[in-house]
Amino acid sequence: MHSDAPFKVADTINKFRHKLNPDKISHDQHKVMNQMSACRTPAMGINLAYCPECGKQHLFYKSCRNRHCNVCGGQKRDVWIAKRKADALPVDYFHIVFTVPEYLNATFRHNSAVMFNILFKCSWETICHFASQHKHLGAKTGMTALLHTWGQNLAYHPHLHCLVPCGGITPQNKWRNAKTNGKYIFPVKALSVVFREKFIDELISLQKSNSIVLEHPIDPKNIFNHPLYKNKWVVYAKLPANGGEQIVEYIARYSHKVAISNSRILNINNDNVTFSWFDYRKSKPDIMTLNGEEFLRRFLMHTLPQKFVKIRHYGILCCRNKDKYIELVHHFYGLTKPASIKGLSNKELLTLLYGKSPHLCPNCKNGELVFQCNTNYQRGPPDCQIMPYNDFNFQ
Repeated sequence: MHSDAPFKVADTINKFRHKLNPDKISHDQHKVMNQMSACRTPAMGINLAYCPECGKQHLFYKSCRNRHCNVCGGQKRDVWIAKRKADALPVDYFHIVFTVPEYLNATFRHNSAVMFNILFKCSWETICHFASQHKHLGAKTGMTALLHTWGQNLAYHPHLHCLVPCGGITPQNKWRNAKTNGKYIFPVKALSVVFREKFIDELISLQKSNSIVLEHPIDPKNIFNHPLYKNKWVVYAKLPANGGEQIVEYIARYSHKVAISNSRILNINNDNVTFSWFDYRKSKPDIMTLNGEEFLRRFLMHTLPQKFVKIRHYGILCCRNKDKYIELVHHFYGLTKPASIKGLSNKELLTLLYGKSPHLCPNCKNGELVFQCNTNYQRGPPDCQIMPYNDFNFQ
């Protein structure tokens, strides 16, 4: 994936990181800055490969492969899309967004892994609560949930994008469509209330175990006077997203995004960073200028805990159940289940997706590159061609 943007987040890291207070930067945030600033540069090292057809050697700068990097990861996203296309049910999906009040932002930042897990747990429990009731669905449904922590202006805004199929599996192992004629799956206001109650119950449990410290402790005997009850808990439901391949492309918009893309950065000078953003309150695009330190601080706020899983599948869409239920739903609609892609390597999946091998020689466009070695040396043979933008490491 090429990145032709004139300004990059890596440039802001190199230019302004010395202004940050090192005592307020976590180990994970230091790691993000180190890897992004070195991504696809000689500092990251090189892979050496040659083409058996034309005999030309090539050097490829290594990608950092950090999930917060907005330059690399294109092929990883494409592999993820190919796998999800094979898992998609042939039905419509509802897009439901669970958000929390701004009052909890500080608690999320200081206890990110714990609070993110609660957000996932309470969102799924809320969906299950309504799906189990016969007046709403009366069936077991599923959910694919994707965590986001940012708004367009890089402000901290933890929320969960959830895709829920328009129906579920009954106790008799039959597919049942939602009872709302496709207009909505569950009433949004009721979703908000149940989600709030479940989330606050979890906060009370964590408070009792001293796992978190709230600015205003929750008194279970006087709970309705707590600030959390003075703010609206917003659960937003969008119109259904079509099934099949379209739903996978829809999911991909959220699956591997980072806080800001390089294309949105308009200018970097000695003091400030200017970038474009969309103001949803005014429903129009806008431009924002922040000093370099503040821009970098906002970007680093969205660093996830190490090994934290930000995309999760539940119910009939989880790994343990999906094969059985995918076949069942296809049979219900009289459709043929898509061919399985299990066992295919990433290279084979990318070849299917691109229509050509990802290792194709960029010189002769005919032979497949053969990996020779990888090294941290910054220089190669004189006749080598440097190819700085390549996601793929050949190991």
